[in-house]
Amino acid sequence: MENQTMVGQFILLGLNIDLELQYIIFVVFLLLYMATLVGNGAIVIVVLTEPQLHGPMYYFLGNLSCLDIILSTVTCPKMLQGFLIKYQPISFNGCMVQLFFFYFMGATEGILLAIMAYDRYVAICNPLRYTLIMKKEICVLMVAIAWSSSFFQALIHAVMAARLPFCGSNQIEHFVCDIKPLLKLSCGNTHLNLIMLTVGTTCFVMGPFTFILLSYIYIIIFLLLKVKSRSGWQKAFSTCGSHMTVVALLYVPVLFNSILPTMGTSSQHDVITTVLYSAFTPVLNPFIYTLRNQKVKMILKKLLKKLDFGKRIFWKK
Repeated sequence: MENQTMVGQFILLGLNIDLELQYIIFVVFLLLYMATLVGNGAIVIVVLTEPQLHGPMYYFLGNLSCLDIILSTVTCPKMLQGFLIKYQPISFNGCMVQLFFFYFMGATEGILLAIMAYDRYVAICNPLRYTLIMKKEICVLMVAIAWSSSFFQALIHAVMAARLPFCGSNQIEHFVCDIKPLLKLSCGNTHLNLIMLTVGTTCFVMGPFTFILLSYIYIIIFLLLKVKSRSGWQKAFSTCGSHMTVVALLYVPVLFNSILPTMGTSSQHDVITTVLYSAFTPVLNPFIYTLRNQKVKMILKKLLKKLDFGKRIFWKK
């Protein structure tokens, strides 16, 4: 260990793109990032300020929007920088902090989507007891468990990665400090890190996904046995449609990335799948929920009218 050179910083190699397209792609991803901040920020503001949206579903939606804002802010600025600067240095401590927040937000979002699936299950299969089961204290407790459990698992990943010896190359084949490319650079024993990565993937990726699948299986069974009318089916799918779409957008690339062998996969493949769930999914979530939710659309329109009216009064003065 004494002969090993300590790494003070890493170099993020970013995305491999054509130089002729880098400025166009930069503008596209910059607009996506701005749309993520505006769209999710609008949902957070509306959920906080409108008494009509203080129910469980909108409380979870507000938390989801907060997660999307933080996750995109952790990943997108470095990715945008990579379109303009080929090699992006990041300090060792900065890399560990980014790794922590990347896994913290990702794991929390997975658990939160599972909680939202349970909320939809109760709303459809047990509507008469919905207010009793999904009361405010229970909702706050479930969300607190999601945030706190994800915090500790992300902290474990970051601390264990920070204790690894790094020597030789310091170039990370990614636009973010992800655990798999970091482990490739380590010259120490990464066996325990790989075990924790497998445990984390099982508990915080496959676990919530399995729970979501079971929730929707129960919903479908309930509809088949109890609901005979077409209007009942349409109402149920209207209730679940937005959530199912968001789950698909998040879990398709995440699962595709996670079920591959932990080491030895194409680094560029990992980069592309990370782009999908860290840049595209956060910008689509608010549009999915607002376009399919009449109450949110109505309140957003009312808010925009108020803002427009306020601007007119300001300019008259």
